[in-house]
Amino acid sequence: MLAVTSHAYRPGVMTELSERTKANMDVVLEQTCRQLPHGGDHDSRRFIAERLIEAARAGHATLGELGIVARHALAEILAKRG
Repeated sequence: MLAVTSHAYRPGVMTELSERTKANMDVVLEQTCRQLPHGGDHDSRRFIAERLIEAARAGHATLGELGIVARHALAEILAKRG
């Protein structure tokens, strides 16, 4: 499960994520990383998870929205690998 905590208050930015959002993030992370060999290495999973956290804090919490973010992050990873 993704650990998401934020202690600094930033106006206009979600600082606490709902349990549903966290669950959606977990589902999307697992689905996305299945496309990588062996479920993805630590750095790849972390990169995707960080993008998901940023999106969720910005208010993008649905499976669809998070899926788009995760696919974009995966595409970045794959492009870097060439």
